[in-house]
Amino acid sequence: IILGGSSRRADNLAEQLSDDEIPCTKVQNFDDLPAEGGIFIAQGGLSRGFEYPLNRTVVISDKEIFGQEKRRRKRFKVDKKNKIDSFTDLSVGDYIVHQNHGIGQYVGIQRLTVEGAQRDYLKILYKGGDSLYIPADQLNMIYKHSGGEGANVRLNNLGGQDWNKAKQRVKDSCKDMAKELVELYAQRESIRGIEFSADTEWQRDFEAAFPYDETDDQLRCIAEVKQDMERPHPMERLLCGDVGYGKTEVAMRAAFKAVMDGYQVAYLVPTTILANQHYNNFRQRMKDYPINIATLSRFVTPTQQKNVVKQLKNGEVDIIIGTHKILQKNIDFKKLGLLIIDEEQRFGVGHKERIKELKNEIDVLTLSATPIPRTLHMSMTGIRDMSVLAEPPGDRYPVATYVMEYDTDIIREAITKELSRGGQVYYLHNRVQGIEKAVSLIEQLVPEARIASAHGKMSERELEGIMLDMAEGAIDVLVCTTIIETGLDIANVNTIIIEDSDRLGLAQLYQLRGRVGRSNRLAYAYLTYRPDKVLNEDAQKRLRAIREFTEFGSGFKIAMRDLEIRGTGNVIGPQQSGHMESVGYEMYCKLLAEAVSEMRGITLEEEIETSVDLPVNAFIPDKYIASHAQRISAYKKIAAIDSQEDLSDVYDELLDRYGDVPVEVNNLMEISLIRSMAAKLKFTEIKGNKELLTLLFDPENAPDLSGLVVDEGFMSGKIAIKNGKKPKVIYKLDKYSSQMEYLNIVKEFIQKV
Repeated sequence: IILGGSSRRADNLAEQLSDDEIPCTKVQNFDDLPAEGGIFIAQGGLSRGFEYPLNRTVVISDKEIFGQEKRRRKRFKVDKKNKIDSFTDLSVGDYIVHQNHGIGQYVGIQRLTVEGAQRDYLKILYKGGDSLYIPADQLNMIYKHSGGEGANVRLNNLGGQDWNKAKQRVKDSCKDMAKELVELYAQRESIRGIEFSADTEWQRDFEAAFPYDETDDQLRCIAEVKQDMERPHPMERLLCGDVGYGKTEVAMRAAFKAVMDGYQVAYLVPTTILANQHYNNFRQRMKDYPINIATLSRFVTPTQQKNVVKQLKNGEVDIIIGTHKILQKNIDFKKLGLLIIDEEQRFGVGHKERIKELKNEIDVLTLSATPIPRTLHMSMTGIRDMSVLAEPPGDRYPVATYVMEYDTDIIREAITKELSRGGQVYYLHNRVQGIEKAVSLIEQLVPEARIASAHGKMSERELEGIMLDMAEGAIDVLVCTTIIETGLDIANVNTIIIEDSDRLGLAQLYQLRGRVGRSNRLAYAYLTYRPDKVLNEDAQKRLRAIREFTEFGSGFKIAMRDLEIRGTGNVIGPQQSGHMESVGYEMYCKLLAEAVSEMRGITLEEEIETSVDLPVNAFIPDKYIASHAQRISAYKKIAAIDSQEDLSDVYDELLDRYGDVPVEVNNLMEISLIRSMAAKLKFTEIKGNKELLTLLFDPENAPDLSGLVVDEGFMSGKIAIKNGKKPKVIYKLDKYSSQMEYLNIVKEFIQKV
């Protein structure tokens, strides 16, 4: 009996044996086996095989055939909608933008009792001290104002016309930009690119050999990339995913697909170390296939480089992985079909111009953990297609992050703690001049540790040797510069200590922290600054943000917070920048996206703001979710409920994270679903007391209710229809015994209408 692991691998194995004229049978379960005789392939896995002589049976495990498999990831249920609505969390004091009322300041959550029913409201302060209370189930109507914290944010008058005027100004200014964007999009669509073939048998074999269960997000992103490659137009896709979410695997499958069609692939990475790492990973994964992989970086000798350049020109190299060296003018490809760019923000203006030249008619896949604002902006407005990997690996923990003054006692403790559990440490000292001094300090603090240093001014061979020693566990503490920033993947390094962290950029700090926590162990990041140093405002904001965003999937939030701290700059040009500040970044993107849709002849349905005021208690009790940030996050998820399936998903998640769901939270979810149902029917308001339920339409968009058809059996004698200035439907309620039964009657009534 040979175990093939997954069903797909078992099928492949049975096929291979048959091709080699070794008779075998694939069986679904072990009950199908005869008493003896023959070779049987089955789905399933064991750490190793065994013999059972009395029963004349030998079992060979999948590990003995395919090699030791890495830890399998747990499967997580993913929100399929995965809309990128808001990248940042809400804190007291933040400026927010309400879709209909404009810019205000978030004061906090307040619980109010109205006609005997308790509800949670978000209190928003407007110009002149006016306050607006937004029901927590309408959180989808507000955005955080991300227009650059340096900007002078002005509050709007509540109920005044200044917000509508500001929106109209932005809409008008967006028209020219939308025209330009639509022309750019049309131009891209008109270019004839490479139409790659459907997946080959080899592609399926290659993918089946992946030693993890793919996350649902990975499978979706892989499908989106392949779909783009098979279209006759050049692909321009941005793949966003946090550090360690599997972007490289998506890129690897795209590269394999291109090579199967006889095209060359260029994989551009920002650092020599990362080029080396990807080169080794690609060779390992593709060793069973006739694919020639080469690398160009500082680690390659001039003679080898000449040889690689020659092989690229005559088509002998299928995949080239390298730093900006692959952008040199002397590099000539015979048949380039796919360009993969890792972290494009790390490349300079000159490099980007050369990338543009290469791009013309080939497919381009860009990978990023913290996309730069311009890239985000282009993706949000439809110029670039975007795939998002938001599902965390199952066996990872968020990195525990500490921001503090530099203290040698804490540094010693952090290093000894990591070494005592058999791990390794990165100690980041970002100045080559003083790096030996830093090494001496660590030697004094932890004399038992094996210490080495690494920086960009070392020779290629020396640097390569140190990185190899680190990967093999021969070094305990690596004192280094930001040379480790991108892509270095050593699972045993689970503590990073950063000196002068206030001098580093936010995206940079995020990338550096991503170098640890790449295994199933809890990892630690210590972000230090000099004792008694007065940090400037921007540095404080950066360190606060990196400490705040420790959970998985923070890459977008980091990118947006970076935008806030640095300001919009040249994201869209100075003229548009002023407009952006008047409505906030996300509202600006929304209005621009609407203008683009309008230019393309796509009619967008107007969003209806529906309020639901029913006599039931609907809120999240403080004792159920104590943390303000987590409560806001839960309210966001509840506000996004759009169907009964959504409601069940949110219920399951709350049950899993916080325990039994209180009645008040259940009522809140039902109200959110009722609001969504009513909005689809263009109701603006649902009001109810214990006896009557009233549904109101927007007078400007109200239908003629005289033709309203009602189910007489259900509503006979209980319904009144009024067609006046405020069209409404009034329903006399049946008796009910609980708040939940009341909400079910309301839902049933809306469905019947």
